[in-house]
Amino acid sequence: MILFPPAKINLGLSILNKRIDGFHNLETVFFQLPFCDILEIVKNEKFHFQASGIEISGNENDNLCIKAYNLLKTDFNLSPVSIHLHKIIPMGAGLGGGSADGTYTLLILNELFKLNLNAEQLRKYALILGSDCPLFVSKKPQKASSRGEILEEIDLDLKGKFIHIVNIGVHISTKEAFENLELGLNSTVKIAEILKQNLTLWQENLINDFEKPIFKKFPALKELKQKIYQNEAKYVSMTGTGSTIFGIYDQKPKLMFENDNKNILEKIVYIE
Repeated sequence: MILFPPAKINLGLSILNKRIDGFHNLETVFFQLPFCDILEIVKNEKFHFQASGIEISGNENDNLCIKAYNLLKTDFNLSPVSIHLHKIIPMGAGLGGGSADGTYTLLILNELFKLNLNAEQLRKYALILGSDCPLFVSKKPQKASSRGEILEEIDLDLKGKFIHIVNIGVHISTKEAFENLELGLNSTVKIAEILKQNLTLWQENLINDFEKPIFKKFPALKELKQKIYQNEAKYVSMTGTGSTIFGIYDQKPKLMFENDNKNILEKIVYIE
């Protein structure tokens, strides 16, 4: 069985305060993009995991696809499978590719072994994998609160828009992103309400709290945001904790970089 785990972007991201459990209360809206990894899982005599595409660093057993399989195996009698993950979405880029891969592993295993898990049950398993994972159980835009696990589907129409994704190869860890973050800067901002406004008003009101400290440490990202605005984008922001910058356009934009630059990811997607 083959599925295509998608990337996501954050439309606004307010970090409100730190919780006693070490996580942070936040508010954001997740929007999924037609920019995907490729995940194939089939039954096999022995468990096997294979990755291709973008190189995945770190310990293989930390991969969320493997963790998702082992998580369900503790509660269900799963036979061995062969997992092939082809990575297209860059890691450490704020696009949620790893979270999508883990959640889509749960979705495939649920179908493959006829576990009959409903959406709420799948979200509970996904949350064990990571705070961003539950959002990928549904494909609709979702407002997230608490530490990101409380999700509410919202009406958000970006049909006909072009989204320009640019990543210049800066890797930012979540720990690094939080180090110099000022909490509660936009605690009164209601992101879902801002998204109801005309797109031209988002520039002043729709803010990612991580931009200020990360742009200070990586000024090239601030310059990139400015360049995308100069490329006639209606709204530009960093997604998640970085380092991908995206712009939203009414018309298909021009590519800004040479396609043969292997350190830069540049992708334009159309929202149907």
